[in-house]
Amino acid sequence: MLSRPGEIVRRHDPDRFLTALFAPPNRREALFVLYAVNHELARARAAVSEPMMALIRLQWWRELAEGARRRHEIAGPLGEAIDAGRLSAADVLAMIDGREAEADGIATLEDWRGYLMATAGGVAVAASRALGATEEMHGALRLLGAAYGASGVLRSVPALAAQGRCMLPEDVLSEQGLSAGDAVTSPGDPRLRPVLDRLAAEGRGMLAEGRRARLPRWVIAAALPAVFARRDLARPGRSVEARGIGDRLAVLMASVLGRV
Repeated sequence: MLSRPGEIVRRHDPDRFLTALFAPPNRREALFVLYAVNHELARARAAVSEPMMALIRLQWWRELAEGARRRHEIAGPLGEAIDAGRLSAADVLAMIDGREAEADGIATLEDWRGYLMATAGGVAVAASRALGATEEMHGALRLLGAAYGASGVLRSVPALAAQGRCMLPEDVLSEQGLSAGDAVTSPGDPRLRPVLDRLAAEGRGMLAEGRRARLPRWVIAAALPAVFARRDLARPGRSVEARGIGDRLAVLMASVLGRV
């Protein structure tokens, strides 16, 4: 039977749930807790209408990472994992810092890269640390995680628009005569295509750089979400949909080969 964090990840983050299953059994629960926390951080902005409320929700998690302990289906296991050394408080704090960008939107391409490195990239680093990765491996894992984050942003454009949100960089939008508001009101505007193509190229660049590193098999589970990125970034703008057998087989093959 899955733990509560494991069940939350299975339901809300099926990509990372699948990849966590390839972690050593004694490290798997730490990944479930980490990914469940990441889901809660992502919800901080999605669940509220005002950016300030999102920052308040993030502060609640910041206090937990800094030592507060509360009864909660995710906060409780997070505190236990930090206290036991299975997760790093510094990693969680860095993930929270990255999520603050979601409160106000993203102004530039450089800001967008930084956002991805801190959020999805930070999750990959935290996962790898939970698996015992050395500091020398973290740069590649951050890039691989950021590439997965880029693919997720591009896949979620219509879903975010339905929430009144846009996570595309404003300077890249403006090059096509668009604003963040235009992307929200008209996510199917054909002028978005060059924006998505350019950002997908950025994601593929992160992926290519991260894939240069050779990672040991006992760390590969932290890198496996990049397999989804490799497939999604080849088809930028594909809407969120259920994964097919090809996606799952690609993850399995990457795990067997030890290469994403």
